[in-house]
Amino acid sequence: MEMLTQAAVFFAAAVIVVPIFRKLGLGAVLGYLAAGALIGPFGLKMINDVEAIMHFAEFGVVLLLFIIGLEIQPQRLWTFRNTVFGLGGAQVAITGLVIGGVAIAFGHGVATAAVVGLGLALSSTAFVLQTLAERGELKDRHGRVAFAILLFQDIAAIPVLAVIPLLGAGYAVASGVSVPLTLLKVAGVLAAVIVGGNYLLRPVLRAVAATRTPELFTATALLIVSGTALIMNSVGISMALGAFLAGMLLANSEYRHQLEADIEPFKGLLLGLFFISVGMALNLGLLREAPGTVGLLIAGLMIAKGLIVYALGRLWGLNHHAAKSLGMALPQGGEFAFVIFTAAVTAGVMTKNLEELLVLVVSLSMAATPAVSIANDWLTRGFVPPVDKYYVAPPDDQPVIIAGFGRFGQIVGRILAAKRIPFTALDSSAEQVDFVKKFGSTIYYGDASRLDLLRAAKADTAKIFVLAVDDMDASIHTAETVVKHFPHLKIYARARNRQHAYRLMDLGVTMLRRETFLSSLDLAREVLQGLGMGAAEAEKTVATFKVHDERRLFEHYTHYTDEEKMRSLAKAGAKELEEMFARDAAEAAGGETPVVGTPERKKQAA
Repeated sequence: MEMLTQAAVFFAAAVIVVPIFRKLGLGAVLGYLAAGALIGPFGLKMINDVEAIMHFAEFGVVLLLFIIGLEIQPQRLWTFRNTVFGLGGAQVAITGLVIGGVAIAFGHGVATAAVVGLGLALSSTAFVLQTLAERGELKDRHGRVAFAILLFQDIAAIPVLAVIPLLGAGYAVASGVSVPLTLLKVAGVLAAVIVGGNYLLRPVLRAVAATRTPELFTATALLIVSGTALIMNSVGISMALGAFLAGMLLANSEYRHQLEADIEPFKGLLLGLFFISVGMALNLGLLREAPGTVGLLIAGLMIAKGLIVYALGRLWGLNHHAAKSLGMALPQGGEFAFVIFTAAVTAGVMTKNLEELLVLVVSLSMAATPAVSIANDWLTRGFVPPVDKYYVAPPDDQPVIIAGFGRFGQIVGRILAAKRIPFTALDSSAEQVDFVKKFGSTIYYGDASRLDLLRAAKADTAKIFVLAVDDMDASIHTAETVVKHFPHLKIYARARNRQHAYRLMDLGVTMLRRETFLSSLDLAREVLQGLGMGAAEAEKTVATFKVHDERRLFEHYTHYTDEEKMRSLAKAGAKELEEMFARDAAEAAGGETPVVGTPERKKQAA
């Protein structure tokens, strides 16, 4: 009962506080921190066992790093390698050295200063990307550069977490082995995970996907994350590193989007719980006891990082306006600092008192981020930045999503590939995914009707959605999801028959093609020519029928649920078409137009 009560308190705090913070433009992360501070031992004292909750909630960080690994594809890194590793690496290194040097000057040891410097060098990915997206600046040059720096910071957090246990006082003595031997053991485990993962993970996922049991696939994804994390933890390495490696091993697999979609809800809940637990641990008493010290540390952190990022941006070729906007975007501490400082306390590298002070500084620096953005707007009010003629924003990664990669979807995909137009192909059949991959096509496993999968496939940034799902009900369900959640996407749909087309039209889908219609017209043209009709006349006959049938498709749409009415319209349409052909034949012969139809119609015509 106590656990259920605590769960209710957590959910209530999150549901009440987080929406308020999002409404104020402060972001969900600050909302979770505030919710934790409210219910924690320094607030309303509703929950006091912060340590136990944080140990459980750390699995949210593990899942976060797994998803980061999934998203960091080697070819993507290679495309932005100069900015990511050059500018991003310089930012982390220089900021870490400056802050670490200040920490040494205040009497901290080298190991502690290194962790402090590197931890505070990282900015808040969640805050920065959300702010830039809301302001429409992600595609500006400073937005692209900020994304590259944040990407490197996310990568840099992994080795930092991996090394922290080795920096702990008395690590070698406590473990009974020498540091070189420990490093050798770590390297061996890493190699085993990488090699074993390449040969084992995909076959396992393929076998599970073939069962067509969604919950089993989700359980397998969680098993991969937790299993790899436990293997790494067994040799004294951060569990987060194991999860990151597992994600990277699967970054290029056909199951990437489905894995991300399955893990995302667990990651979101547990990561929210982690931030709540951090908020519970916020020692607000420090703010009351030494507000000047805390204020100076926050100001010093944000000014130092802002100036370093600005200077690096200028050296990298950004103009003053873009470099200043970049510096204003990245001055705060980041969520990874909480993870790094917690790991440092566990390893004995940092005292609990220092961790509490730094966590408070990072949290309040994040809270100051919206104010910094407002100040930047005020300072640049009325200023029109010059156009950077040397910079062209790269296009969206995948402008087209093809749902259903069977015989219909593959034709579309082959034509797009021939024109070098990138696309993301999704199919819910594991057998089809395996078959298509044998012929060199890139395809991902997953049910395209799932909202979380479409988000993982970046439907929010795509432009075209090709709906080629074979099953009619699944096709309608997918169309409903896309229309509701991604209204900007233009849907080009395959309809199996007339009824399927009408149901799609109910959803506002008008760009559609009946799958056998055009091939049937082609065959009819060949049949007419085989009966002795000239090629031009056969072509005209088929074209006339096509225009007439497509016009009827839309004219009869409002009656398609009335079966009796549809039968009457079908008969009338057939007679109308017959008369059209008869008139054409008479005009071609130069005689009277014959009347085709019932005896009554012939009598009326006479």
